[in-house]
Amino acid sequence: MKKKTSEKTAYLITIGDELLIGQVIDRNSAWLADKLTNLGIKIKKIISVQDKQNEIINALNEGLENADLIITTGGLGPTIDDITKKTFAKFLGVNMVFNADFFKKVKEYVAKRGHKIDDMLFNYSHFPEGVVFLKNRVGSAPGMMFNKNEKIIISLPGVPPEMKSIFSEEVIPILEKKSNGYYILKKTILTAGEIEAALAEKLKDIVASFPDNMSIAYLPNLGRVRLRIMAKGTNKNLLEKQLNEYINKIKEKIGEYIFGYDDETLEEVLGKILKNKKFFLATAESCTGGMIAHKITSVSGSSEYYKGTVVAYSNEIKEKLLAVKHETLEKYGAVSEQTVKEMVTGVLQTMNCDVAIATSGIAGPTGGTTDKPVGTIWLAAGSKDKIITKILHLGDNRLKNIETSTVYAIDLLRKFLQ
Repeated sequence: MKKKTSEKTAYLITIGDELLIGQVIDRNSAWLADKLTNLGIKIKKIISVQDKQNEIINALNEGLENADLIITTGGLGPTIDDITKKTFAKFLGVNMVFNADFFKKVKEYVAKRGHKIDDMLFNYSHFPEGVVFLKNRVGSAPGMMFNKNEKIIISLPGVPPEMKSIFSEEVIPILEKKSNGYYILKKTILTAGEIEAALAEKLKDIVASFPDNMSIAYLPNLGRVRLRIMAKGTNKNLLEKQLNEYINKIKEKIGEYIFGYDDETLEEVLGKILKNKKFFLATAESCTGGMIAHKITSVSGSSEYYKGTVVAYSNEIKEKLLAVKHETLEKYGAVSEQTVKEMVTGVLQTMNCDVAIATSGIAGPTGGTTDKPVGTIWLAAGSKDKIITKILHLGDNRLKNIETSTVYAIDLLRKFLQ
């Protein structure tokens, strides 16, 4: 009998009042959704529910009716608010059963940490009858797996390292064995320096030629836009060929804005370029206040190509440490092309490096003028032989302006080096 190859679907259910009151951000679902998509499983819905039995059961019933796979996270701890196990027992119509082996192991686990809470651990050691345990190599709470109506239901801890460990080591092998030959392949193209609408306009003819099984999504975020290209079907080799063909077409069209793919960051890409060229970088920051330095030094090994920064917030420091001319500041102002170019020249000399970035602007929400409103940012990047500049006209949100300017500044140097 020929195996069905229809698309498998999943519901993700996150459990916890802390998610609904904004105390904790649900990053588990995003991580799980990415991993499941790579396994060819489509996420149909993500639900966050309270620590209430009826809410959890309603979500489980909805998932059971509409998806092939249900994964829950949260509520597996030993405290009174962790009700997921008892709720699963009621949902499945089974009893809670004491597990002596688990009780022994968890007592030893807790004792090693200098605690003695036997009563709580006794309750913690009860599980729904018929559970299949999923080993937790990071913490004490095991994952649980059940089958109902020929559907798989998996319950994972909400603590991210534990959830990721169990899913990667226990769940993925199970799902791979049950694969029905349907694939969802995706590639993310990372761009900077152009807005979403402009990219969409440039790519409209290419996107119009996509086959029915392919799609594109534009995902903007402060100076960057991610383009997620997806292809679905049963022939993996054909899907890979389709993806590569269209990614090459997109690269030909907007290659100047593309800095990487998938999980790369702009600062990582810049670091690789600097290492390859054996160049040292320094930065001179005014309105970005050290954010560029923070991004660059967040990359392991950045000491191989980054010397440091001068946060020259005042004109006095621009003059004293970066040798910006007093006449330049008087005539053109701190927020000017002339000033950021002299900041680059000054930090190149001060830090004795090969290339540099400089920023100066009005991050807001106050400080703007008629000629230079809030959101006016000047950027410069270059070497002793050549300096390129760029002006940004942003909004009045201070933090967004700083982050967006940081992205554009790093990308400006990337383009200069390429």
